[in-house]
Amino acid sequence: MERPGAGGINSSECENVSREEETSEEFEANAMDSLIDMPFATIDIKDDCGITDVPHTNWERSKENERISKDQIKKRKKKQKDYQPNYFLSIPITNKEITRGIKILQNAIIQQDKQLAKAMTSDGSFHITLLVMQLLSEDEVNIGIGALLELKPFIEEILQGKQLILPFQGIDTFGNQVGFVKLAEGDHVNSLLEIAEAAKRTFQEKGILAGENRSFKPHLTFMKLSKAPWLRKKGVKKIDPKFYEKFIGHRFGEEMVHRIDLCSMLKKKQSNGYYHCESSVVIGDKNGGEPDDAELVRLSKRLVENAVLKAVQQYLEETQNKSKPGDGSSVKTQEADRNGTDSDNNRK
Repeated sequence: MERPGAGGINSSECENVSREEETSEEFEANAMDSLIDMPFATIDIKDDCGITDVPHTNWERSKENERISKDQIKKRKKKQKDYQPNYFLSIPITNKEITRGIKILQNAIIQQDKQLAKAMTSDGSFHITLLVMQLLSEDEVNIGIGALLELKPFIEEILQGKQLILPFQGIDTFGNQVGFVKLAEGDHVNSLLEIAEAAKRTFQEKGILAGENRSFKPHLTFMKLSKAPWLRKKGVKKIDPKFYEKFIGHRFGEEMVHRIDLCSMLKKKQSNGYYHCESSVVIGDKNGGEPDDAELVRLSKRLVENAVLKAVQQYLEETQNKSKPGDGSSVKTQEADRNGTDSDNNRK
């Protein structure tokens, strides 16, 4: 391959230089965008292309800020990658008119395609997801329970003594993959959004990974293709709109919100089909403001389980410490000290 002469410029080299300049500019733009959210974004960083009298210390500070920014971005991306929600705040849907309407809808779809039966949301588990989160240990679950209890006064402040009533009407999908009953428009939507935001803030202040990047859209899921992944192999890749066209404007009824539950996505469901519930807060004036009996039983049971668990862990730790090498000699030394003290006392 011939080398270009000193006086000439190879066209491929020119393209490479141009590409390198574009890449450099794009990197600098991204770095500056990242700096906006950082504490040092207020530092005056001058453009060295247009101003040549920038002090060397400012240039070094800019480079250091850029490095820190990159580290922060890497940590944030890793945190987001490792974030797999396994718990959620649920508003259970218990109005029989609504659940009966959903069952009629599901049966109508199944009659048109029987293999979709496995994609339907099961009885007893109809709900609205208020917030998703990651809780990786019993201690974190307990922190989550505490956050839920702290959330209650914020909800009461938002509602100001009024009942939160959610009317459901019509059908929609997320990408023709998830079918859901829509929440009708109205002031109740704003109240629900405020509660969701308060929940996210309360849980995040406790150090819990909570919330999603996408905006909160309250919905009542009745089917999900991901529940039956084998459907894709059989050619079912989307929910056909004709399956639910008769229900497009159907009124399903109203749900009066009476409680919010902290539920597990992974633990075994209850006998009634509802999710495993760690704790709940009662909303509104249910039972004249009296505590929910089921909730009291649940909390008492959890307190007992936690006490037993901690006692067992403490016993295991003490047992393991005693069985470690070198502990025998220390025990013998302690016994010898006690014997010596006893003999001294006898002499007295």
